[in-house]
Amino acid sequence: MQKRTNWLYVAVAFCFFVVSCDSNAVYDVYKPLPNVWHKDTIASFNFKAPDTINTYNAYVNLRNNNGYKFSNLFLIVELNYPNGKIITDTLEYKMAAPNGALLGTGFTDIKENKLWYRGYKDNFKFTEAGDYTVNIQHAMRNNGEANGILNLEGITDIGFRVERTQ
Repeated sequence: MQKRTNWLYVAVAFCFFVVSCDSNAVYDVYKPLPNVWHKDTIASFNFKAPDTINTYNAYVNLRNNNGYKFSNLFLIVELNYPNGKIITDTLEYKMAAPNGALLGTGFTDIKENKLWYRGYKDNFKFTEAGDYTVNIQHAMRNNGEANGILNLEGITDIGFRVERTQ
């Protein structure tokens, strides 16, 4: 019985090791949202540039559930450089297949989406050493309406990830 218990501990520890090892990740943080994502709520991520020589990929990560009622998602993503330079992008991501099934990974009703931000077309380098800030805000609107959706349902967590390129 003692041998079986020891073997179980080793197997569980190995699984945690394999799952938690991600040698490419330089920064990977999620922030939970309350029941809804208010249009004025901004998720901010602060990190230090790993270096100014190598290239990186940057992603917006989202977890959403069946409460998300749209086939796409519009985000305003702001990248603040250490010297004060700011780059603002309005981005659109596909969130559901034509049949309405949510895209992303996951076996339950919660799906995880790794959405490209930087590095997919051109190599991305941190051109300045120092602290960067990424601000993410939703920009969803119902068709035919000028005002944005006040409380977006179905997004449970928002994250930002930086990876070394291969």
